[in-house]
Order: sequence, then structure tokens, then C-alpha cells
Amino acid sequence: MAGRGEIPGAVRGGWERARRWGAANPWAVDIGIALLVQAAMTMPFVLPRGPELEPATWPAYGLTTLTVLPLVWRRRAPLAVLLAMLAASALYKLALEGPGQPLPYTGLVSVYTIAALSPPWKRLATAAVMVVAVPISVWLNTRSARELTFSLFVFGAAYVFGRLQDARQREHRIDAERAAARERARIAREMHDILSHAVSLMVVQAEAGPVAVRTAPERAEAAFEAISATGRDAMVQLRQMLGVLREGSESGSAPREPQPDLSGIPELVERVRASGLTVTYATEGGVRALPPATGANVYRIVQEALTNVVKHARARTADVRLAHEGGVLRVTVTDDGRGPQAGSSGHGLVGIRERAAAHGGTAAMGPGPGGRGFEVRVLLPVPSETGVRT
Repeated sequence: MAGRGEIPGAVRGGWERARRWGAANPWAVDIGIALLVQAAMTMPFVLPRGPELEPATWPAYGLTTLTVLPLVWRRRAPLAVLLAMLAASALYKLALEGPGQPLPYTGLVSVYTIAALSPPWKRLATAAVMVVAVPISVWLNTRSARELTFSLFVFGAAYVFGRLQDARQREHRIDAERAAARERARIAREMHDILSHAVSLMVVQAEAGPVAVRTAPERAEAAFEAISATGRDAMVQLRQMLGVLREGSESGSAPREPQPDLSGIPELVERVRASGLTVTYATEGGVRALPPATGANVYRIVQEALTNVVKHARARTADVRLAHEGGVLRVTVTDDGRGPQAGSSGHGLVGIRERAAAHGGTAAMGPGPGGRGFEVRVLLPVPSETGVRT
């Protein structure tokens, strides 16, 4: 069973690599298409022919090749290629009557290319040209309604397939732009969380430093050490993020350590304690192994909630609790500060809501228990197969 599942994956991977190679080498693709069309148009010249059919001569074959050659430039001048192909085909029919073709290969490729790549005015011009050229070609050949109907059908199908290809490419571009926008928003959110947390703690420590130098030198030394540790940690996290973004093979230029997760929350709490805020941390329901993305998300939520406490709450204590309840992780950060202020929903609280929503969860902010302080409550779904660490 596994072997059968691997084959389609290998085929898809090979097709994707071929598609990327083709996008990077359009000249090679166009030459390959021209050679393929030439091979198809060669068949009537090499297959045995009855005496009642037109002879397969070298001049006729050379003129056939002349109708195929413009396809090499089909992307650069598709309408000019179509006109050149029609002129060469008319010369072939009028001057060197040779073996016919079962399909108008060159015309189909040209119409498809114009439909897929050209602006509306060129597509309209192509439609006008084909409305005239197709009936003339049928009149010069069999003068039958059957051939006229068939020719109009195949050229219409080529045009429709070209428009579908254009629609698919535009959809892919839109998807890529949306993915890039989401990634930019994610990076901005990550950098906001890292820098806001680090700078807030460093400002609090720096403001307390001069007082501590005069009254308790040992506390001043601890404050400066906390500033240094906070700055180093922020630099490490920024290097990790920029290392992931950096293109190329500079594997040793930036550490590629995992993103922080639940195991980093105790250290985060200790750094906040060093700023003078009393912080408690507890877990309920066991400490479970979360998927890396979910663990990093929980860490950033707690980090941003504590940053808001340090920056805005004027609190003395804060409490961080993680409770695993079935398939849900409840994250609660409560402080005893001055509570929610008018117009205080800045980027931090918005970022917490976005992080929760990105993982299928919810976030609520408001007064703490009894109307005192402020509380951030986040519910995140947790996959049931995650284990419990002992």
C-alpha cells in the first residue's frame, strides 16, 4: 500500500520540478513545443501514401517546417507568429500542394498562446482573423460544412483552454500574494512581540537602576544583569527569525534553533520577575507536548500578556496559568493593576487575538476576578494525540 502511495507523490514532485524548470527556461520550452509540432507534422511525409494522394516532396516538407518555425517566438510576439503561420500555410496550399494534416497544429498552438498570454485587444484581433481565415481555409480545402464545424470547434477549444490557463495563473498569483501578506503580518507580529517585551523590561530595569545604585547596590547589579540577559535573548530570537528569512546557503551565519515553546515560559517568567513584578506560574492537567507551532504560539501569547502588564498595568503581581482540559488548552494571565483603560487595545492585544484565531482558538480580555486588575483568557484546541510529559 505504501509503495502505491509513493508513486503519485513522486510523479507530482517530478511534475512540479519540471514546471519550475520550464518557468525558468521559456526559450527551451518553446523550442521543445516547436519540435513536437514538427514531429507531428512530419508523420504524413514518412508514412506510406497511396498513388491517389498528393506526393510528399522535399520542398513541401521544407515549407511545412517554415510554418512551424515561428512557434519559437510564440510568447514574445504571439499575434505576429499567428499571421506568419497563416501566410506560410496559404503559400503551402496555393504553391506546393503537399500532404495534408489531420489537425491545424500550429494554428491551435498560436491561438492557445494568444488566449493565455495576450491582452484583450490582441485576443479580439485574433478572433477577427480566425473568423476570416478558417472559412477561407475550408473553402480552399474541402468546402464541406463538416470541416468548417470541426475547425471552428478545435480553434474555439484552444481559445477556451488558453483562457482557463490564464485564469489559473492569475489565481496562483493572487494566492502567492496573499501568502506573502500573511507571512509579512506574521513576521511583523513576531518582531513586535520580541522587541516590545525586551524593550519594556529593559526600560523598567533601567529606570529602577539609579535608585538601586544609591540604596541597594546589589539590586542595581541584578538589574543590569537582567537588562543584559534580556537584550541577549532578544538578539538571539531576532537572529533566529532573520536566519530563517535569509536566502542562500549561509548556514553558519545565524543560529537555527527551535522557536520558543512551553519549556521557555519559566525562564520568561523569571526575566519578568527581575523587573520587580511578582509573577506566579502554574500548570494544571499535566504539561503536554504540543505541536511546535502551537507551543511557540502559547509562548508568544504569554510573553505579550506579561509585556502589557509591565508596560501599562502598574501592577504588583501577575499570575500565569496553563490548564489542559480535554482537547483544549486554557491560557490565563491575570494581574492586580489598574485594569483596562480607555483606548488601550493596542497592537499587543490585537496580536494575541490574531494568534489565537490563527490556531482555531479564541481570546478574551477584560477585568479580572471581582472587577480588579486585568485578565487575558485564551482557549486553544490541542490535538488529542499529544502526549503528557512525566
